[in-house]
Amino acid sequence: MVRTQILLNEDQCKALKKIAMQEERSLSDLLREFVNEQLLLREERRMSKAAELLKENYLNDTELTAFAELDGEEFYEKR
Repeated sequence: MVRTQILLNEDQCKALKKIAMQEERSLSDLLREFVNEQLLLREERRMSKAAELLKENYLNDTELTAFAELDGEEFYEKR
């Protein structure tokens, strides 16, 4: 882990300490959870945005969807 410092306003600090105390956790542990949740959320948004940008190509480019018809079909002949 890496030690870092952040500045919080008084209300933020009080609210976070209250949550940490209610959940019987350290403030650091709580903040790590919040940071992880935000990182995940931002990655999901980034991936969603990328998918949206590629959606038109996928829908209109027959080379990208040429094998879609094979989905669900047997690839190997049965003997």
